[in-house]
Amino acid sequence: MDARPLVENYHSATASARHFADPIVFWDETLRDGEQMPGVHFSPEEKLRIATVLSEVGVQVIDAGIPVVSPDEAEAVRTVVGAGLRAKILASARTVAGDVDAVIRTGATHIAIFVAASEVHLRYKLKMTQEQVLEASLASVRQAKDAGLHVAFVTEDTVRAPFDYVERLYKAVQEAGADRLVVSDTVGIMTPLTFRWYLEEFARRVHPKDWSVHCHNDFGLAVANTLTALEVGVTTPHVCVNGLGERSGNASLEEVVVALESLYGVRTGLKTERLYELSRLVEEVSGVPIAPNKALVGYNSFSHEAGIHTHGILAHTLTYEPLQPEVVGRHRQMILGKHTGKAALVEKLKEHGITTTDPLLVELLRRVKNGGEARGKDELHRFLEEYRTLFEHPGLTDKEFWQMVDDAGIRGNAP
Repeated sequence: MDARPLVENYHSATASARHFADPIVFWDETLRDGEQMPGVHFSPEEKLRIATVLSEVGVQVIDAGIPVVSPDEAEAVRTVVGAGLRAKILASARTVAGDVDAVIRTGATHIAIFVAASEVHLRYKLKMTQEQVLEASLASVRQAKDAGLHVAFVTEDTVRAPFDYVERLYKAVQEAGADRLVVSDTVGIMTPLTFRWYLEEFARRVHPKDWSVHCHNDFGLAVANTLTALEVGVTTPHVCVNGLGERSGNASLEEVVVALESLYGVRTGLKTERLYELSRLVEEVSGVPIAPNKALVGYNSFSHEAGIHTHGILAHTLTYEPLQPEVVGRHRQMILGKHTGKAALVEKLKEHGITTTDPLLVELLRRVKNGGEARGKDELHRFLEEYRTLFEHPGLTDKEFWQMVDDAGIRGNAP
């Protein structure tokens, strides 16, 4: 009997360079940053539906939103806080006293206080000096700690700010009582190697007691950078279901969790078999379709059409799948079409206990291939046109906006 393994796994060769925290605490941002995706909005009831499943799956921290945004948002946070979920419910605030007060009034036990750090943000958005940002940050952290909250301190655009200032700011807020420090790659410009250097330097300079990363996906690197951060010992990754979030989104919850479980062998404690259920719920409530080729939860993630692939899968699933679909609550599909091979047809016929001769199988294969090629694309083109209309211009239409201008009596004031 050949004792060689079916597949080689080289992750163990680099294991000594990893320093995973135990436990890793998942901080989900779907209800806050995910909702900031253009065109997405959640009612209080919808936030509670998502938060409930997140908590049941095992996510430890849920950012329910920014209460000062609107009365409806404050009500949504209070609704989630009052549900008695196992997860810790967090709400976010700027370094403004009124924002912190709004979080306190919701009853949330955790707060994320955020402010920009890079020069471009300070000069053109906040119009504040580094010293003013430092003073506002210290005041907000102390205000939240005096109210008994667990405080996470977040800087936007951390990785494009002067490192000496980052060091001074984070040391100061940690001394003032901040419980967790969050490093943000706000426009997703880090690469894994550079991010590893940055975080190791951050740890050497700041000595965080508890730290977190918030990675955006502008260059498609949010998950890779988040995994890099976890390799160097970051305790708390920010994630969003389906990778929702501003612009190109955030690190995908399902991808980070399953990569840890399946690639690194790190037990996360999350119920991975419910990730597809969670993904579909967020798709439904957000109105943002899951891409067919989205990793793990995309509709094609465990689907096979090409003859070579289906033949390999039928022989052994490891040939073309890195994990069993049931791990994330999925099922394997054999798709019949232009690229189908005989092996898939044999397997399909078995579903009804049918066997046939090779000549008849060849004829059936010819018909399947011709049928796949002959299918028109009119329905697909109509769908794509509707999809583009919805997602190229999300939010209010110009017609709706100008009607609001008229209703508010603004246009009549024009010279």
